[in-house]
Amino acid sequence: MKFDQLKTFLDTKAAQYNTPDFIPGDPITIPHRFSKLQDIEISGLFAAILAWGNRTTIINKCTELLKLMDDSPYDFIRNHKARERMKLLQFCHRTFNGIDLMYFVEFLQGYYNDVTSLEFAFSGHITPEDDTVEKALLGFHHLFFLPEHPERTRKHISTPARNSACKRLNMYLRWMVRKDKNGVDFGLWEHIQPSQLVCPVDVHVGRVATRLGLIPTAKADWKTAIALTERLRQLDPLDPAKYDFALFGLGVIEKYV
Repeated sequence: MKFDQLKTFLDTKAAQYNTPDFIPGDPITIPHRFSKLQDIEISGLFAAILAWGNRTTIINKCTELLKLMDDSPYDFIRNHKARERMKLLQFCHRTFNGIDLMYFVEFLQGYYNDVTSLEFAFSGHITPEDDTVEKALLGFHHLFFLPEHPERTRKHISTPARNSACKRLNMYLRWMVRKDKNGVDFGLWEHIQPSQLVCPVDVHVGRVATRLGLIPTAKADWKTAIALTERLRQLDPLDPAKYDFALFGLGVIEKYV
């Protein structure tokens, strides 16, 4: 497919899926239940971290988690007592269990006691001169793990340092950073630019991107995520991550591969 044809095709597909109709069936519906910045940040982080497998199951498990937080995640994070945290031990989704959840909540409580927005846990490690959010992800990973943390929880926060594609965190950053008038992504964070976002890569996106000739291999790792994003920047230098809608829709919904 020639460059102009590819751009037209992916622009059309991105526009097709980047609409409010996309929200109810996707994990992004979880933070869309809230209007307060911190509620959106917290519920969005959990929705992204738990985004494994069937989307309906993910949404149901996130709903279950929010009920444990009295459907007020920021208030719960800020004001709950240590003993109230114990009820979180009952939660489990795939390999993410109550121990992991307890630590996430402990970290978030300490963080929000000092800082007003989770944005700075990422943006504090990046400058406008950085091409991508790689340093933001590295910095967040370092910040997140306090000296006393469950070793098992490390697998739930990925990092480019281990050549992970960081799919879930890149998806979370897309939700928080991308700005448009379509109403899907929130565009609440201002210190990371949409041009710095890295396209979330999983097996579905990788296969579609390979079939379209955007990347030579569908391997879901950091090198592939960067290579794909560089190609997408050729199509739209200011907003390469918008094509996540196109590649995801083609792979998961249309079974393009």
